[in-house]
Amino acid sequence: MRTVTNGDYEIYYETDGDPSGSPLVLINGFTTHCVGWPPGFIKTLLDEGFFLIRYDNRDVGLSTKSAQGQNYRLVDMASDYIAVIDALDVAKALVWGQSMGGMIAQTIAFTWPERVAGLCSVMSTTGEAGVGGATEAALEVLMTPSPQDREGFIAAYVASGRVLAGPSPDDEWEASKAAMQYDRCYWPQGSAHQMSAIMQSGSRLAQLGTISCPTTVIHGLGDPLIQPSGGEATHAAIPGSKLVMLELMGHTLPSIYWPQYASELVELRTRSHG
Repeated sequence: MRTVTNGDYEIYYETDGDPSGSPLVLINGFTTHCVGWPPGFIKTLLDEGFFLIRYDNRDVGLSTKSAQGQNYRLVDMASDYIAVIDALDVAKALVWGQSMGGMIAQTIAFTWPERVAGLCSVMSTTGEAGVGGATEAALEVLMTPSPQDREGFIAAYVASGRVLAGPSPDDEWEASKAAMQYDRCYWPQGSAHQMSAIMQSGSRLAQLGTISCPTTVIHGLGDPLIQPSGGEATHAAIPGSKLVMLELMGHTLPSIYWPQYASELVELRTRSHG
């Protein structure tokens, strides 16, 4: 098992592809594991010559779980990225962060600009109040406790996916991902710590204006969890950023857009070489 120490936390990470390729770090969203990326999406990126780096955020998967009362913020989660790329002797990387992962990726880009070649903020927001809020249905999904048993967890995950995916639900993939994550490490307690990190960190609006690396913001017009205003506000806040709004995308990565995601990352790589 590959782990790196960052303070009180051991961070589990994986790599895919040729280490001589362009390093690309994929940062997961809220409570999701680093193995929860669609295999077809991963293959599409590998075919473009990326060296992929994935890791479990603290309090999820095989990374360290927080002790009761132990608190941290998004900047602490962002420092886990630094620990991982240091362990791999990577000076800087393209960073794709989605949902909470987008918040972490943004924080990396303005805190350690020298370690980020380019930023792709996906289905995320700025932390401002009143921007990118969830619909009632999506908020209910987010706040409903997970069932403890495996079958119940999988069924609930699939039902949640139908809400969050918006125009492009994929029950088969959601069931597969839920089973994989449950069997790998079921730790619902981690959600409270991650949510606290988001809430304690507040708005990133001022800091986003200091981001200087090439940046692409991707958002789904059908996203019910972080509605499109979150992506639009992120784009408006980051100077020179590119905004990509996708009609059939909710709070997920529909397979119809995998080639476009890869294309945007290839363009970002080109821009980063400037």
